[in-house]
Amino acid sequence: MANETPPQTPAERRFLRPSLRSATMVQPKTGERVKKAFTLRRSQHRPSESSEFLLAPGQYDEQRHRDMGRVELARVKVRNKCRQAYAYATSDTGVGIFKCSLAYVLGSLATFVPAIAGLLGKNDGKHIVATITVYFHPARSAGSMIEAVILAFAAFMYAAFVSFSSMAVSAYFGNHDLLVLGHIIVLVVFCGGGLGLVGWTKQKLGNPLVNVACSLTSLALITILTKEGAVQAAKFSYVKVWQVSKMIILGCSASTLVSLLVQPKSARNEFRDTFIKSTDAMAEMLNGITLSFLSGAESDLKSDSYVEASKKSQATFKTLVKNLGEAKFEHYALGTEEEYKINAKLVKCLEKLMQSCGGLRSAAETQFTLLAQSESEPNGASHQPIPANGTVTSSIFSEHTMSLSPPQLSPSLSHTERRTSILASIDELPESSAEASAYPSVAGSDDESTPIKKKSGQVTNLLQSNLTPADMFSVFIAQLGPPMKSLAYTLREVLSELPFGPGPEYNMAINEHFRHSLVDAKALFSNARREALSAVYKNKIPTRASSAEVAADFEEVAASCGYFSSSLLDFAEDMVTFLDILEELKGNVNRYPRQRTYNWLKFWQRGRNKTTSGDGSEESSLVDETEAQTPGGSHEIHNPIYRKSTRGDPYKSENEQPLSYRIWTSLAVFRRDDLKFAVKVGIGAVLYAMWSFIQSTRGFYGHWRGEWGLLSYMLVCSMTIGASNTTGFQRFAGTCLGAVLAIAAWIAADDHAFVLGFFGWLISLFCFYIIVGKGKGPMGRFILLTYNLSALYAYSLSVKDEEDDDDEGGISPEIWEIVLHRVVAVMAGCLWGIIVTRVIWPISARRKVKKGTSLLWLKMGLIWKRGPLKTLLESNENSSRTYSYMSEREELELRRYLSHLDTLRVSAAAEFELRGPFPDKSFKIILGATSRILDSFHAMNVVILKDLKASEGEKEALRYTKKEWMDLSWRISHLFSVMASSMKLAYPLNDVLPNVEHTRDRLLAKVFEFRQSGLGKVIANDEDYELLYAYALVTGQLAHDLNIIGQEIEKLYGVLSEEDLKLQ
Repeated sequence: MANETPPQTPAERRFLRPSLRSATMVQPKTGERVKKAFTLRRSQHRPSESSEFLLAPGQYDEQRHRDMGRVELARVKVRNKCRQAYAYATSDTGVGIFKCSLAYVLGSLATFVPAIAGLLGKNDGKHIVATITVYFHPARSAGSMIEAVILAFAAFMYAAFVSFSSMAVSAYFGNHDLLVLGHIIVLVVFCGGGLGLVGWTKQKLGNPLVNVACSLTSLALITILTKEGAVQAAKFSYVKVWQVSKMIILGCSASTLVSLLVQPKSARNEFRDTFIKSTDAMAEMLNGITLSFLSGAESDLKSDSYVEASKKSQATFKTLVKNLGEAKFEHYALGTEEEYKINAKLVKCLEKLMQSCGGLRSAAETQFTLLAQSESEPNGASHQPIPANGTVTSSIFSEHTMSLSPPQLSPSLSHTERRTSILASIDELPESSAEASAYPSVAGSDDESTPIKKKSGQVTNLLQSNLTPADMFSVFIAQLGPPMKSLAYTLREVLSELPFGPGPEYNMAINEHFRHSLVDAKALFSNARREALSAVYKNKIPTRASSAEVAADFEEVAASCGYFSSSLLDFAEDMVTFLDILEELKGNVNRYPRQRTYNWLKFWQRGRNKTTSGDGSEESSLVDETEAQTPGGSHEIHNPIYRKSTRGDPYKSENEQPLSYRIWTSLAVFRRDDLKFAVKVGIGAVLYAMWSFIQSTRGFYGHWRGEWGLLSYMLVCSMTIGASNTTGFQRFAGTCLGAVLAIAAWIAADDHAFVLGFFGWLISLFCFYIIVGKGKGPMGRFILLTYNLSALYAYSLSVKDEEDDDDEGGISPEIWEIVLHRVVAVMAGCLWGIIVTRVIWPISARRKVKKGTSLLWLKMGLIWKRGPLKTLLESNENSSRTYSYMSEREELELRRYLSHLDTLRVSAAAEFELRGPFPDKSFKIILGATSRILDSFHAMNVVILKDLKASEGEKEALRYTKKEWMDLSWRISHLFSVMASSMKLAYPLNDVLPNVEHTRDRLLAKVFEFRQSGLGKVIANDEDYELLYAYALVTGQLAHDLNIIGQEIEKLYGVLSEEDLKLQ
């Protein structure tokens, strides 16, 4: 019965209405204008009667199989597990694990097969070939494999240079009876300096493949400098360097052959596949955001489909950038670098579309806050002051939603009913042309112009004189709802249509009507938007505003409506650019015959190409983002407080300063954290390796395999204490597990090469599951490293593959002694790495993340202090060249620095101190709010860059409101400084901070006043207010996020009180 139906929200009632009002839409595939009823909502569920068949055949389900007997149930479970195992084995991850194990088996043949072992000469270290296949594993694309081979070659060349140089120095001083001095020089310069440079390179570049190459360099250097003995004996020997080079060549060749011959992966195809997923996710996000704005219900942005699409979009974009970086090497190898440059522009354009989606969501969330406030104030008359907790009127994290139950009916329309009746006009207002369900329109005609005027009169009749902000949203949505829905539909369909055909060919599949359809839909929406905003402005402004808060609320409604529609229009314009780039890519790919240029080899034209091509910025900004920061990071956190003018005697000139001050300033480069790290890595390496140069301790060093301890030290040593703790623990666990597996395999194999090789293959499957499947590289690599050092080394001894086989059992290896020596060496190296990291110039991730966050806020505060509006106004009045308040390079640096801080946060969580664990949750919230602030900075920059030449109306509006927006900029900049100071000093915040909300309300009220004044009516038009409206919305979001940061700082350090200030 009707009266038993539970109450529903206005948005819910709207979407349950049986009929939808027709709207003019453009069919993307045909370019036709069609008038028909449609909805943006997709079908969420299959029919209930077909849900029984959603499970795959044989898949286990407890409800379906509850009546089976035990034997039958066990059989079904086993069959299901087998199907799952087969599905995993045939997946990309499963195939990658198998390829890695196959490469490992090929690498271990250098130990087991006499013919291959003979190529390497007499040497018990042939297990290094298998170890190289572990580090340069083949579970990667062809482009990544090419990069790995290049890095491996560079690593060997560096190791060979240092090795030959050290041999030459040692031989020279040995011939002059100064062998001890020669050893000292080799130890300090080549061992300490060479390994220190390796550590610096690893931290500076921060690329996973570079890390692997640095590990390979360390292995080669340590083996030649400390184990082989040529340097200690002052001999110049090519034999050991040649043996190591052959091991590297064999290991890299095995991985490369498996990667390219066994189900090869193409980074170009993976890029296209990820691109399809990314555009699909963006289409769902755009669909959900538009629905939420039209309905006024935040539930659309909290639905599972939208949340899943948002997460998928972020994840796939990171993968897309990574695949682009790997595809670069494939394109360069094939001579199609022009296609790569177009792909780079395509990804950059996709990134702008994602940022536009963020701006759309911010504008939609502003509406939710205002609607929630209107629901709590039904009469629209009681505008309370802004709450003291800092919640702003445009907060994008409102606790209120539109899910409140409607009030009881009364003879006069309530606020909720009035809003419902107005919003229903999107669906139910009659339209004379809507009788036909669909018909093609005449080309070139504007079907929305006449209905807009009719709707304007109809909606105006529904409005009451005491309008509220929610009513203004209703006016806007009633006017612009149908064309907005039509444009969103066209955009969604274009994004959902795959730009690439199905794999493995991935041929270009772009409909020729897409661009024309999108331009047509954008023109329809632009005209309807102009009419809608005009209707909002006419209906919204009362003759007198009762207070500044009331005027500010009305102006914020206009800001939200104008900003959302403008953002949607910007999204459509970016989509047109997106289609243009796709067409350029299609023309390049489909060119026949295919032009292969290899311009990257023409080094003599490189400078000329850079000056004539403008694609360099896109390439650098995207490819650099693929460099995943290693724990500890490579960014330098400078101290902005220590300047030259603040040290020494401030009353003396630079030349008259004391000698100590001049020395201090000249040594500034050595205060950099990356150079400190390189120096301390070198010092630790010298202190560990010197025992191999002392005659009395050389035997002890060799017997306990000190070279593997030194290698473990190089692998564990990280920039920060937390990163060293993390990697040290994983390597400790991996070493213990590898030792146990080596003992078990050796005892079970009983010297049989085939059995030992089979056990090694099984162990490699397990380890590569950890490395590739679980992403825990250090632990999996150390398991196999320890296994190779023990089991494969023992087999080399058993076949008498060394002149001196008496060590560790000779031809009857003592596996327990071998394992003990390896475990002790690895443990000693890990422990030494942790000690050096903590004792010599310790770099705490805790302190770095706090100092870095405060520095980032200071930088952001200075950027905002420039004033987006001030920069634009001054550049238009006093300069021939217009510019924005923040350059693209500055924004890129801020985002990379924030990413570095997040990496430091993860490392800081692994640092243990007596005062307690690191407050990871609070810093995660703080950095998340900082990221949203950067999004707001970007949104404001996009609005300004859209048109750097201000119109006369914009200039006049900016001059009229200059005092208010200048005060607002200064207050926000001041808040940044206060937060930065509190974070840097770890000191409580003052509970009396600058109030941004009231200043922002005064700005909106001033805009209201300007619109009522003579200049506002004569000079300025509706478009001239867009900049101020965007600024008002962005500052509201900034205030909200700064409030979140302030609350977290209060949780960390408290609020300043008299008890905190005890003068002693």
